[in-house]
Amino acid sequence: MPHPDLVITHARILTMDADAPRAGAVAVQGGRILAVGTDAQILALVGPQTRVINAQGRSLLPGFVESHMHLFAGGAELSHLQLAGVRGERDLTARVRAYAGGRTEAVILCQAVDYAILGDAPLTRHVLDRVLADRPLLLTAQDHHTMWANTAALRAAGILGGHATPPGSEVVMGDDGLATGELREAPAFGPVLRFAGADRSRLGLDTGGEPDPAPDAAARALDCAAIKAGLDHAVRHGITSITNMDGNLYTLQLLDALREQGALSARVKVPFHFKNFMEIERLEMASQMARDWQDDWLSAGFVKLFMDGVIDSGTAVMIDDYPDQPGWRGEPLFAPAHFAEIATEIDRRGLQIAVHAIGDGAVRTVLDGYAAARAANGVRDSRHRIEHIEVIHPDDIARFKALGVMASMQPPHPPGAMDFPLEPTISRIGQARWSYAYPWAALQRAGAVLAFASDWPVSDINPLRGIQAALTRQPWALADPDQRIGLMATLAAYTLGGAYGEHAEDHKGMVRAGYLADLVLLSGDIEAVAHDEIGAMAVDLTICGGQITFDRLGQL
Repeated sequence: MPHPDLVITHARILTMDADAPRAGAVAVQGGRILAVGTDAQILALVGPQTRVINAQGRSLLPGFVESHMHLFAGGAELSHLQLAGVRGERDLTARVRAYAGGRTEAVILCQAVDYAILGDAPLTRHVLDRVLADRPLLLTAQDHHTMWANTAALRAAGILGGHATPPGSEVVMGDDGLATGELREAPAFGPVLRFAGADRSRLGLDTGGEPDPAPDAAARALDCAAIKAGLDHAVRHGITSITNMDGNLYTLQLLDALREQGALSARVKVPFHFKNFMEIERLEMASQMARDWQDDWLSAGFVKLFMDGVIDSGTAVMIDDYPDQPGWRGEPLFAPAHFAEIATEIDRRGLQIAVHAIGDGAVRTVLDGYAAARAANGVRDSRHRIEHIEVIHPDDIARFKALGVMASMQPPHPPGAMDFPLEPTISRIGQARWSYAYPWAALQRAGAVLAFASDWPVSDINPLRGIQAALTRQPWALADPDQRIGLMATLAAYTLGGAYGEHAEDHKGMVRAGYLADLVLLSGDIEAVAHDEIGAMAVDLTICGGQITFDRLGQL
């Protein structure tokens, strides 16, 4: 056996390998795990050039697989004003003016705005004009499905008088015939982003198309820097693999350029984003991307779609009425028959499908489409996915296992579990649906495979905070079921479950000989830390492909 490049000893290794769930030491050689065992077994392999790290009893896990995030947009937004936790017009005004005073950009861009930032009062352009009148100002809701613009921004983008949007999106109009400033979903706020020059980082999410005109070298360098900032942010939190949930050819080209520069510090999987205005022939681009990128560092091979919006803005699709809007259930972005046709064609091409579906009506439509694809094309190990599943009808829970569908869910999302407040979301869900909201345990008991993630930049990227949220979440009413699944199952959903979602569980997601050397060393023993203190732990070391990509202590 060759001498390892790297050895970690005196660790509390949680391998996620059911055949050998715990170990004390691991050896890495050539980007793969060479051996896993006791300290004595692994130290016997050490050669003169082997780097030896004493973990001193800290937890060592497979690298976190971030199964749902938005890398390009998240990296670009790191420089924007973050307004999480801001409440009231006075606080908002102080934060925005202080930030704007040091910026030269055409538009002041702000992120992570609470829908209830003004309590029960609406956030309008008139409020934002008082906050900042002389420069365009754009605020983005934390879920990224709604934006608010001041009058200067609306006028500069040419939409003060409104503009036509497809179903599921809206420029909210006032009684005066002008836009109120509230812009629901990407078609509504796209013109403001384009004016701000902030659209390239969101193209893979908002249109699925390519930059037009093509960016020059300087613009491409800026975009590469934004993605690298996102990668740096990810590896600091122990993330070694990313399933990006928006994408286009340009995103893959930027990532490829970073790889050529030696700056691709995590493995990234990128979809083709199919929008409801596209012709089905556009799926050939998804097939081409899958053919051109298919290695362990950079890959494609799946198609992302949106079936609905979000609960807070009433754009999530429900089976029954919203409790505060009788007669309103949301409007799907794809008619059921249209989605079934598209899903069948994607499946016929041998590609994976991932669909954003938040309301129980959207979840049912997606499952129906997957069933139609299976009926048309036959059964295969497709591992089609549904993203979020914030509400589900109990009749649809067992269908996940029956259809082989992955449940891709985000522990930071349930209101009250981490950063999202209870209201207005739980009232918009309605108490009759609380028992089947964010139903992790119900899906797992029914045999669905779970993959956990953050949905960054919608939520904090930190997996440790997500793990804490998963373990400490409480039901909203005493009669509601407990949807927690326990520490080991939660860790598996952040590692092996994510690898399974990539069809990569045979070489990723476990600390096992022959697997990719993707590892994360925590600052303590995660099993010994109280659940409500896990989020305060840190990542001390991130290793991807046998290379140290982050060293918090700077001692290695």
